[in-house]
Amino acid sequence: MSARMHLLPRTLLLAVCLLATVLTARPAAAQAGERPNVIIVMPDDQGYGDLSYHGNPVINTRHLDRLADESVRLTDFHVAPMCTPTRGQLMTGLDAFRNRAMNVSSGRTLLRRDVPTIADVFASAGYRTGIFGKWHLGDNYPYRPQDRGFHESIWFPSSHINSVPDYWDNDYFGDVYWHNGERQEYDGYCTDVFFREAMNWMKATAAEGRPFLTYLPLNAAHWPHFVPDEYRGPIRESLQARLDSLPKLNAEQQQALVSFLAMIANIDDNMGRLETFLQQNGLRDNTIVVFLTDNGSTMGPRYFNAGMKGGKVTLWEGGHRVPCFIRWPAGNLLPPQDIDELTHVQDLLPTLMELCGVGYDFPVPLDGMSLAGLLRGEQKQLPDRMLVVNYSRMPRAKQPTLANRATPRREGAAVLWKQWRLLRDDQLYNLVEDPHQDRNVIDRHPEVVARMRSHLDRWWDGVRDVASVPERVVIGHEAENPAQLTACEWLDVFVDQQRQVRRADLKNGIWHLEVAEPGQYTFELRRWPAESGLALTDGVPETPVTDGVYVEGQPLPIHSARIRIDETVQTAEAAGGAESVRFTAELQPGPIELQTWFVDQDGKDVCGAYYVRIERME
Repeated sequence: MSARMHLLPRTLLLAVCLLATVLTARPAAAQAGERPNVIIVMPDDQGYGDLSYHGNPVINTRHLDRLADESVRLTDFHVAPMCTPTRGQLMTGLDAFRNRAMNVSSGRTLLRRDVPTIADVFASAGYRTGIFGKWHLGDNYPYRPQDRGFHESIWFPSSHINSVPDYWDNDYFGDVYWHNGERQEYDGYCTDVFFREAMNWMKATAAEGRPFLTYLPLNAAHWPHFVPDEYRGPIRESLQARLDSLPKLNAEQQQALVSFLAMIANIDDNMGRLETFLQQNGLRDNTIVVFLTDNGSTMGPRYFNAGMKGGKVTLWEGGHRVPCFIRWPAGNLLPPQDIDELTHVQDLLPTLMELCGVGYDFPVPLDGMSLAGLLRGEQKQLPDRMLVVNYSRMPRAKQPTLANRATPRREGAAVLWKQWRLLRDDQLYNLVEDPHQDRNVIDRHPEVVARMRSHLDRWWDGVRDVASVPERVVIGHEAENPAQLTACEWLDVFVDQQRQVRRADLKNGIWHLEVAEPGQYTFELRRWPAESGLALTDGVPETPVTDGVYVEGQPLPIHSARIRIDETVQTAEAAGGAESVRFTAELQPGPIELQTWFVDQDGKDVCGAYYVRIERME
């Protein structure tokens, strides 16, 4: 401090210091032309009842409860009953069957490439965009976050950490994630890493005078339930004190619930750190914070479900009704309160656009509507509306069939209208009289059923042709050459967990691809990923990791391999100790089908190659 400053009267000195603090504490609002920042936080598999704000008897989510207290709360807010459809709907404002991202794997996670994402929209308006966590809308070009409008991306592929395309043996601690197209190792626990890196990026972006859109889709509290052990103790004590008042849980279920809720406790701590960060950097008032979850709880039906039936992957209310808190202190929103209008995740894109003054010329009309007028108190209620919740089911057969569960179907829907819920076209529930959905009243209300079925028919007619067309990973493009394909993109065949690879889940399927450039291509077929260093016929011992154990990996009797590109078939023997079998082919631009086989010494097919590295040779 200068000598001249020391001569100032004490009151004036305090005023000058206070003014300096205020001016330096609000760089984003001052430098970004007062355009609000946006932060969207979306945990995985945490349901409506997994917060103490909604009456949870075991966990104390004090930071999330404070956010709820400060927010406009959408209490009849719906998503899809599984993660990918919700994520695609959030990103595009379109129903899952219209944007084609409708399943957690099986070639149906890829987000329709000709529709813009929320990142595209906000980037076009001068926002910097970043994602930190679980993308789950495509692992290859042109479906990765960096291909879909995100300037900064730290993410892991597919449905969860330790999925098939994820870095081998990632275990939530000290993992390797994708960072702007390159793999990078990060110190710390996954949720802590995603929040830390997001806050570092937001601070740097605000310092540049740029508004930001930050998307924090967390992998927690998805299985496997790995978590720093210090979070388990308080949950375990709370659970033990309340066991007599909860549904009966065996020891294994109790242990799983403790770990699940411990992951949520860690999320809550990180929400507290985020709040402190926003305050300390002068970003709190002019930042819109949206908190929601991606589907119903995986654990809620076992112990506490806020009065609802069902959980993840069900059409019951507990499968798709989730929390949604929206806070913008400087945004002239309504005072914190509940709004019980029927809303869904597709509404968030148009809502945030209107709140932020962002325009965009969409190629297709959005399925969502803006809630900005509702949030500001300018609109007392929404127009009468019906919503459809539908998604592609998990395939169970080892080979795809005409009756495969993953095929989009009209009858797989829930239709939502006022207090009515029409499920699978054969059950009707009145939530006012029967909130737990125990009494099917479809025979008592034929006019209601007819109206809801008519809406479902019109909706299905509008999406059926779009939903039936698979998206195609593009190979040979300069944006990703070489590319690694994995079995999680076999159309309508489920192989998405590294434990399936370890256990040798003997399945096979077809990749639907598009060739970008003509030329010679190489195909390396692998049973294990390259970073494992394992040979085709190797097994893997049971592997201890930071907070658990990965199962033993079974050896396979691989003697040769076969590859089919459309109607062209090649075979080759596997050299002793080799990690892959290599093929070459001349390809022309356009769509192709690819299928692979590993074969034993008797000529019997074993399974498909879980990993295929494809490169267009220069």
